[in-house]
Amino acid sequence: MAGSGYDVYMGSCLLPVTPEKIQIKINGSNRTVKLINEGEINILKKAGLTDIEFECEIPQMEYPYAVYKSGFKEAGYFFDFFETLKSSNKPFQFIVCRKVPSRKELLNTNITVSLEDYKITEDAGNGFDFQVQFTLKQWRDYGTKTVNIRIADSKPQASVLPQRETNNSPAPAASQTYVVAKGDCLWNLAKKFYGSGSKYTVIYNANQGVIGGNPNLIYPGQVLTIPAA
Repeated sequence: MAGSGYDVYMGSCLLPVTPEKIQIKINGSNRTVKLINEGEINILKKAGLTDIEFECEIPQMEYPYAVYKSGFKEAGYFFDFFETLKSSNKPFQFIVCRKVPSRKELLNTNITVSLEDYKITEDAGNGFDFQVQFTLKQWRDYGTKTVNIRIADSKPQASVLPQRETNNSPAPAASQTYVVAKGDCLWNLAKKFYGSGSKYTVIYNANQGVIGGNPNLIYPGQVLTIPAA
């Protein structure tokens, strides 16, 4: 890539020498399972996190082929920057700007990543210059989900306890029904009714005919039986 109109940034830092090669691996998270009398099937899932690996030269001396945003910087400047990226525990942007000699822009890469590790090699054959090998991993933002829970009217033969606002509610004294709302899961329902999410199996075992074989899949509108203590 050197001399081909590639600019590579790690955060706000422009690498002085463009890496010769950048490997970008887009990982999959599909799962292959075997079914009786059906053979293997592939369950398609969202793509996994992307891995990026490359090696670049960090000069200790000033060379005509090296590019700097604001004048020559020694290798120590870049090593301090790399260590800050590693120790800050914060994601940053990995950017590759591609241009042909006519300066026409090509496809650019801009991905939020974390610096997993880097290795510095000092070889007498390279004089005073260094080779640095980087391993980056894509970073995705995440957060908690808000769960809305509502209590359905009970069947005539069952008594209904008033809805409680605490997650440490005691188990109901009598069996009751509950209509699944959007965002519900058995773990949260068990935490609400029994005070512990690990007791989700109590609800699941009482509702296998409704839920089916996977306790992780419940749907809005399903009517579940909440067993008594």
